[in-house]
Amino acid sequence: MKLKQLVVAGLLLSSASFANAAPENEFLVSDIKVEGLQRVALGAALTYLPVKVGDQMNSFRSAQLIRSLYSSTHFESIEILRDGTTLVVRVKERPTISNIIFDGNDDIKDEQLQESLEGNNIRVGEPLDKTVLTGIENGLKDFFYSIGKYNADVSAIVTPLPRNRIDLKFLFEEGDSAQIQQINIVGNEVFSDAELFRQMELKFDAPWWDFLSETRYQKQTLSGDMETLRSYYLDRGYLRYTVDSTQVSMTPEKDGIYITLNITEGEQYRISDVELVGDVLGNEEYMKAIMPLVSGELYNQAEVTYTEEFISKYLGRFGYAYPQVTTIPEINDEDKTVKLTLSVDPGKRIYVRRINFEGNTVTADDVLRQGVSQMEGTWLSNNLLDSSKNTLSRLTYMEEVDFETVRLPGEDDKVDVIYKVKEQPSGSFNAGIGYGDRTNLSLQAGIQQDNFLGTGKRLAFNISTVSYQKSVQLSYTDPYFTIDGISLGGNIAYSEFDAGNANLIQYNSKQYSLGVNVGYPINEFNRINFGMTYSDVELSRRSSYEQTDRFYSQFIDPSNPDAPISYNSFLASVSWSRSTLNRGIFPTAGSSQSASFSITTPNSDVNYFKSIIDNKFYFPLTRDQRWSILARLRAGYGNGYGDTDGNEQVLPFTQNFTAGGSDTLRGFENNTVGPRGVQRNPRSIQGPDGTIYLGPESDLISVSSRSLGGNAMLLGGLEFIVPTPFVGEELDNSVRSSFFFDVGNVWDTEFDFKEYRDLDAANSAADPVSDYSDWTRYRASAGVSVQWLSPMGPMVFSFSRALQERVGDDVKFFTFNIGQTF
Repeated sequence: MKLKQLVVAGLLLSSASFANAAPENEFLVSDIKVEGLQRVALGAALTYLPVKVGDQMNSFRSAQLIRSLYSSTHFESIEILRDGTTLVVRVKERPTISNIIFDGNDDIKDEQLQESLEGNNIRVGEPLDKTVLTGIENGLKDFFYSIGKYNADVSAIVTPLPRNRIDLKFLFEEGDSAQIQQINIVGNEVFSDAELFRQMELKFDAPWWDFLSETRYQKQTLSGDMETLRSYYLDRGYLRYTVDSTQVSMTPEKDGIYITLNITEGEQYRISDVELVGDVLGNEEYMKAIMPLVSGELYNQAEVTYTEEFISKYLGRFGYAYPQVTTIPEINDEDKTVKLTLSVDPGKRIYVRRINFEGNTVTADDVLRQGVSQMEGTWLSNNLLDSSKNTLSRLTYMEEVDFETVRLPGEDDKVDVIYKVKEQPSGSFNAGIGYGDRTNLSLQAGIQQDNFLGTGKRLAFNISTVSYQKSVQLSYTDPYFTIDGISLGGNIAYSEFDAGNANLIQYNSKQYSLGVNVGYPINEFNRINFGMTYSDVELSRRSSYEQTDRFYSQFIDPSNPDAPISYNSFLASVSWSRSTLNRGIFPTAGSSQSASFSITTPNSDVNYFKSIIDNKFYFPLTRDQRWSILARLRAGYGNGYGDTDGNEQVLPFTQNFTAGGSDTLRGFENNTVGPRGVQRNPRSIQGPDGTIYLGPESDLISVSSRSLGGNAMLLGGLEFIVPTPFVGEELDNSVRSSFFFDVGNVWDTEFDFKEYRDLDAANSAADPVSDYSDWTRYRASAGVSVQWLSPMGPMVFSFSRALQERVGDDVKFFTFNIGQTF
């Protein structure tokens, strides 16, 4: 409106000036001068002039010239003058915005304001049209009014600068939000006020401890609550439910709101008949059999919507990507019934012309195509699109994956599919110092890349030293060794391990290993892997215990019993894995299962087998999946097989399962849960004829303070995943908080408690022997955990309390680790 007023005023001014300068009101233009130009070039200004030298100038041409110059958006005022036969155009340019400042805005982020201004062509470096500032001010005030801040004020302050520049400052005085004093619902008889209030997001008179309640008035939230109430009634058969009126009144001080909803509930309606018309690809009977809509049942709007969506998705599996499914109700108010007619028009079958990828700056398109089951040239399938998205999302180097279908201009049966991905760091080159309550001081250097050179191949070379272990490892895996998805990998490693510093019984080990593995995809969710690993192990500084002596006895040199022992093995393994997780890192929905079985070949120095089963289930509680439940179960068992020189083979104690720490049972020190080493030493007395050894019933029994693990394991837990406080939703893929409950045990099925149970307690030098073969001697803990994918590596912080512990357990309230895997 202001722009029109300025144009009219300019026209009148120019007409008046033109009339005063030229009584005849017309003249032949011999020259044109433009005065007042600073930023706009003369040539650019002349392009907007509809008058040229030699043209006849009159009042119509004058009005036309002013309109044309104003349309260029460069000028604030325009004046037309005549100097003889010379046309003089005097302009004042709009000032250029040098800087935009926001001050006092809390409810609106600077980014949102900047986006809004750019929508009005207000940005740094551009000329300012002052006529739009008032509209922007009023629009921002309307926003604050919509969230209950009725005392809010917004002012646009323009500060002139040299060279026709300005600073533009938006000053916000938001004030306090008006609080809801009362909500009244009038007309409800079937459902009580309290029951309806529970469905609404807006609250009033909330208790002090319910800090999540929304008690400030927001127009959008009220609209959402009204729709929620409508759905609540329609889902229960009240087909004629209406909101007759809504009154929102304000206190004189503008700090309190009273809301009144006048509703008509109506009566419940039942479904009299369900008819399916149109083309459902010959599956009408199948559709009717699985539809939740049944004659005689109460009308339910949610089930109607579900049925429409189900039919649409079903048709989408066969290439009909844009079907029209409409439910037509025929209401009979006399008998309170409704007949539902579902009209289905599948439309044309849609084909995929091309599949493109956006956002992959590192990963090659060919690598991503390996995970896409939707093919070009075939019909579009929503099932294949979703499964392809899930497959890509499970890649550890993908943070987000989404897709869209783009219809081709002039083609009603072809689309392009665009997968939009957001990559995340897939590895690192590291060299540094770390500290953890498990590792103490640690040094490490290496390179690890899950997406080596964008090929999707995994390469890792690491050297690390911690308080209990020194290791070097090189591994390589090509997950797309063949076009069918067969993977091939291998690794070579060397490690030195000091068990005493890892909270285990004392022994030192040196191990060389070399392995190779091949993986075969069964389908998009299931995979099977085969592997073979050769290892050479040397044990030294070993302590002698009842459970370990059976293993040592096979290799000890009688002439030098304290000498190190060594053995080698060929370990064959087969494993199966299944994953429907929605993400590779920090998933919130889906499940993963794995089972593995490994066994040494008969030509190995040790003969044993191990099996492990691992299950994780994620149950999202909200649509955005920021709240979810994780249930997990891990079980393992191992033992020896066969015999050597009449000695039954046992599981090497170096292969025992252990528990405790951030990966298994939080609240317990690492590797401290499980059977302890038992020593049994004969007792003797000095007799007249020399030393007399007492019988086995008098043996001195002692129990180690350290665990040696067991050959059986059962661990489980529940985890309540919640949004991390003070952390935005955009960081959900790098920060995770949860409340957890862990439970489990490690035991030894080969331990014979009867040998020690009948011994007199006086023969125990320290703690009495417990039944380490009893699987029911579980431990449990609960607490809170925070995990962060930091630039230094993964960090895990846990605060926990042991709920069930056993004699000798080492409990711990706080644990943290840096650089450990999740």
